[in-house]
Amino acid sequence: METILEQQRRYHEEKERLMDVMAKEMLTKNCTGGLLHSDGFVFAFQRYMEVSGNLRDLYDDKDGLRKEELNAISGPNEFAEFYNRLKQIKEFHRKHPNEICVPMSVEFEELLKARENPSEEAQNLVEFTDEEGYGRYLDLHDCYLKYINLKASEKLDYITYLSIFDQLFDIPKERKNAEYKRYLEMLLEYLQDYTDRVKPLQDQNELFGKIQNEFEKKWENGTFPGWPKETSSALTHAGAHLDLSAFSSWEELASLGLDRLKSALLALGLKCGGTLEERAQRLFSTKGKSLESLDTSLFAKNPKTKGTKRDTERNKDIAFLEAQIYEYVEILGEQRHLTHENVQRKQPIPYWLYKLHGLNINYNCEICGNYTYRGPKAFQRHFAEWRHAHGMRCLGIPNTAHFANVTQIEDAVSLWAKLKLQKASERWQPDTEEEYEDSSGNVVNKKTYEDLKRQGLL
Repeated sequence: METILEQQRRYHEEKERLMDVMAKEMLTKNCTGGLLHSDGFVFAFQRYMEVSGNLRDLYDDKDGLRKEELNAISGPNEFAEFYNRLKQIKEFHRKHPNEICVPMSVEFEELLKARENPSEEAQNLVEFTDEEGYGRYLDLHDCYLKYINLKASEKLDYITYLSIFDQLFDIPKERKNAEYKRYLEMLLEYLQDYTDRVKPLQDQNELFGKIQNEFEKKWENGTFPGWPKETSSALTHAGAHLDLSAFSSWEELASLGLDRLKSALLALGLKCGGTLEERAQRLFSTKGKSLESLDTSLFAKNPKTKGTKRDTERNKDIAFLEAQIYEYVEILGEQRHLTHENVQRKQPIPYWLYKLHGLNINYNCEICGNYTYRGPKAFQRHFAEWRHAHGMRCLGIPNTAHFANVTQIEDAVSLWAKLKLQKASERWQPDTEEEYEDSSGNVVNKKTYEDLKRQGLL
């Protein structure tokens, strides 16, 4: 049985060897292997923390076994204790003569060899798309397609999108609707997954807490980019063009006339009826006040008080998604810069890679208006894109999985007719499938039952 002191010695040795492995991992830098090294670093670091925890528990000695062992080997009978333990070791090897003990140094040597010559399985621990280039570049094509399909979004090319996709504060609040929120969730999900693959040491739970704390402070202070806190007067808050700071009394407002006062009250959503004096007094009472502080009886139908809290919560959720995207874009600054340069260069790929991706093969789709797609990847992807969906819609055919790889109009129409016949045959038919029982107990279908009933044979 291993003693407490031997366990501590082994843990100390393992910590030193793990520290050496982590140092070598950090010193090794290359394009494709860096990610594997980071993954190996994470494994070594987690093991290091686990060993440190075990070592700390042994030093705490909550069960008192370490103290008993120290007393046994340092007391007056230390030689008797020594020979007793030697006897136990000999007895163990007598009972287990073929027991093999692998030194820790051998285990770590095998670990280093595996790092220097990784197997195919180890190389594929982290998967990347062709566009990501083993984690050097971002692949935001799906997010780009989602962005340009947003309502009222400007049409731009992919390289421009790479430059401005994090400038969310420039987008007007009126365009930040439910569809925009889904776009943010899609972009954030990709950035989180990509960060987890290229920076496995990044503690995303800790990062989330940090982002949340900073966001709450900025949101309360009204300093979050793109979402300023509205603290101006009620008229300015509502976007009215009448400045009350130039008026010192309601009598001065009355000189503007009924129509001007009515338009200013309508802009605020306030009651606009009454005499000239009543309108002037009602409008002047809003000077220097926010809409929330006004008496609800002043509003025409209380439109501003309904849904305000719900809208604020929705805006806050969207702003928090933006805050997370800002942070992840900052973390992935190097990859973003390399992606922009890679797309901007647009260097022709080698011919062997051109043929490897099948770009020398053209695929025509009659449903898309005889549009030509280069390569199987683009061809397979186009079935879920707008051009093919529009062509199917013009034919009056749903763009479902049944029509995958169907490119000819005649084939699509015939397949749709076949599917409709199949569905019709599977549909429940009361005349033949609904069962009735006659007076003799015979079971017949509905059609036969009606015929017998008309003939008076029941």
